[in-house]
Amino acid sequence: MLRSLFAAAALVLAQPAAHAAELDAPAIIGKAIDGFVRPAYRDFHAATAQMASGAKALCAAPSEANLEAARKAFGATVDAWSRAEIIRVGPITEQNRLERVLFWPDRKSTGLKQVQAAIEAGDESASDPAGLATKSVAMQGLGALEYVLFGTGAETLAGPEGAHRCGFGAAVAANLDNMAGEVEVAWNAPDGFAKTWATPGEGNALYRNGNEALSALFKIFVNGLELDRDVRLGGFLGKTEAEDKPKQALFWRSAKTADTLAGNMAGMKALFEASGLGEPLGADERWIAGSIGFEFGNAIGAAEAARGPLADVLADPARRGKLAYLGIVTSSLSELFGIRFADALGLSAGFSSLDGD
Repeated sequence: MLRSLFAAAALVLAQPAAHAAELDAPAIIGKAIDGFVRPAYRDFHAATAQMASGAKALCAAPSEANLEAARKAFGATVDAWSRAEIIRVGPITEQNRLERVLFWPDRKSTGLKQVQAAIEAGDESASDPAGLATKSVAMQGLGALEYVLFGTGAETLAGPEGAHRCGFGAAVAANLDNMAGEVEVAWNAPDGFAKTWATPGEGNALYRNGNEALSALFKIFVNGLELDRDVRLGGFLGKTEAEDKPKQALFWRSAKTADTLAGNMAGMKALFEASGLGEPLGADERWIAGSIGFEFGNAIGAAEAARGPLADVLADPARRGKLAYLGIVTSSLSELFGIRFADALGLSAGFSSLDGD
């Protein structure tokens, strides 16, 4: 039925929209940066600052209340990161920051083993933010901190016996805050990546023309949808309940799996709206932008309905069904972006695969 609706809508297209060569790339990219990217990474930095403060307070005065506060601050940071992380261009890609903030998927549990070994061995160098920044990327980010706060033995953080574990967690939190601060500063630099992206031209080493700059923006949606559907959701949700693998999901220990998916979808929706990317569509093609907004709303609602401990969600047919529906909606969005929207504006994402089924 969905394909039939798309086909019917395509038949009534009368006036073509502006193509990429005619679009005002600097204006669109500028609105994306000022309206979404900078605020998103600013909010991420604010969240990491609170998280680092909470971890420090926990180590100074171990208690159940301070442990709960540290866990809450971690959750808020994951929420902020989930919106910002869709922007996988620019400062976050430098100095391995993307992998250092979140090393995932960790298919061979390499990171988990390193984190467990550091805790068990009482590695003092892992409790120093500067020293930690030189270690494996798997030990530096949100995945490592989740294990510290929610993994086996995390209850010791409420008492003096968890001192070393807490020191390691505090170092991870401080390291994350340092990186978040660097990224925020870099996005605000007057001659930094933001200027490079928003001023394409012959003298620009990264974006020689507006089409290349706009394609980079377009890729954020195409690649983000593919990541969520095929890697994150597809990594744990089986065709049947018996094939589900909840412990292969991102942030399953902290029950933040669905929150992350919802945050990614909300981030992409906000970016699409802030950039005004759909505004150049012709009158007969406006339905594409409307459908994109509608489907993003459906995706966010589905993910939010599946919040909570993942094992419990997967054991509940109704809530598990929301995750399956999320997969369907992301496929619909991939088709809207990769086929309808790309054709309407003459954009090319250069992506490797597109699952529209």
